[in-house]
Amino acid sequence: MLAPTKKWLLEELHELPEDSNRYEVIRGMLFVTPTPTYSHQEIVARLTHLLVPYVTLQQLGFVFHPRAVLQYDESQVEPDLMVRQPHPDKGLSDWSTAPTPSLVVEVASRSTRARDKHEKRSLYSDAGVPEYWIVDGLDRTITVVRAGAREVVQARGMAWHPHSATEPLEFDVADVFGEKRS
Repeated sequence: MLAPTKKWLLEELHELPEDSNRYEVIRGMLFVTPTPTYSHQEIVARLTHLLVPYVTLQQLGFVFHPRAVLQYDESQVEPDLMVRQPHPDKGLSDWSTAPTPSLVVEVASRSTRARDKHEKRSLYSDAGVPEYWIVDGLDRTITVVRAGAREVVQARGMAWHPHSATEPLEFDVADVFGEKRS
């Protein structure tokens, strides 16, 4: 018989120490992630370089990085990247009332791969995130999860076309990994 596991609350999450780990609560489960590797952060930097000009031009909001959170259903996570409109009430800083991101990106690592593919995927879907990317540095792919559609694994060309954009962002997946296709 399995011993019952503690259900973590957001209040308890907020009391954890400020250290180099990332603490997240997903549906009552606490997840601790160590400091990301250099290659992980390099992928995040390349994605930022691709996304920021497009997000700015299309007036989609801002590209947020960790320490910016998504709160939903007593869960709180820190995606590697997310695109989200500014908070409609400029005086509020409450993550629980922040707009739903139009895109969430997680860069999978050994310690986060299963969580990114299962718990986070389910959370983002339930929270109404229209598009979620799981970037896999080992496979050199981006898995695209869209609301109401089957997931698609991209290894070459990639396009993101949010509903409010006038044109899609198109790029080569190899660019995310610092590779050039011949």
